[in-house]
Amino acid sequence: MPATRPPLKILLASPRGFCAGVERAIQIVERSIEKYGAPVYVRHEIVHNRHVVERLKAIGAVFVEALDECPVDRPVIFSAHGVPKAVPAEARDRKMIYLDATCPLVSKVHVEAERHYAAGRQIVLIGHRGHPEVIGTIGQLPEGAVVLVETVEDALTFTPADPDKLAFVTQTTLSVDDTAAIVAALRQRFPAMAAPHREDICYATTNRQEAVKQLASQCDRLLVVGSPTSSNSLRLVEVALRSGADEARLVDDAADVDWDWLSGARVLGVTAGASAPEILVEGLIAAIGERFALTIEEISPMRETVAFKLPRALAG
Repeated sequence: MPATRPPLKILLASPRGFCAGVERAIQIVERSIEKYGAPVYVRHEIVHNRHVVERLKAIGAVFVEALDECPVDRPVIFSAHGVPKAVPAEARDRKMIYLDATCPLVSKVHVEAERHYAAGRQIVLIGHRGHPEVIGTIGQLPEGAVVLVETVEDALTFTPADPDKLAFVTQTTLSVDDTAAIVAALRQRFPAMAAPHREDICYATTNRQEAVKQLASQCDRLLVVGSPTSSNSLRLVEVALRSGADEARLVDDAADVDWDWLSGARVLGVTAGASAPEILVEGLIAAIGERFALTIEEISPMRETVAFKLPRALAG
């Protein structure tokens, strides 16, 4: 460590970190362990953050990828990303206690897709293949009812069953700008395509991307705190680079930082994905403060007031 710490200004994005859907999902696991005792099973990572998952494991959560890994006499929780309809149906058949931690904004997309399907429309889902939210949304409807579109090229080349009977929905954690370009390409080809009543990309994803846009051009480096499996965290890195940050990287926590990469930096942007706890941001800033003389400015602090209720079985 240098005897004299070089100066570094940190621009702290706001809002950052946990969203209401993530907070609700974590509370569902915590309250379930309190109510039912350990172990409580969770199908898939409850949210895509390693630190959150490890903390919940330590208090009695067991994470699995399939329902058949769960004993019938213990509760199982479905992750915030949502699950195909077949999953709760299987849990009912096995007479399991199950709790659904699907984010209400993801559930809204499921309802929209079902409504459009009932109206005779083919569903175009804009999203990333293999992401659990996409798997869950596709799994709300019969096989073949949903077509996945990942890129503008996909939008320009896919062939619908009936171009006059189309509707689109989107994954909630996408890049706002990328999605707008895909929607524009679809609308150009299919002007009658039905749209969501309200934007599917969730408020938290949009707000965190906008916060990064505000500060990116002022930074020569930018760090996003989040796990590599987190779609919304990865999108923040992309948004930062497109919005003028010289360089941007994703870090799980302070231990991930490449200090040589920060050498020579004068202004560092810091944000966190919607599944990353604030304690990781605090730890990152503390670690940076050991090596640099810091000044910290929070950019356009914004308070989010969205909150979601817990399932009735855990309320009160």
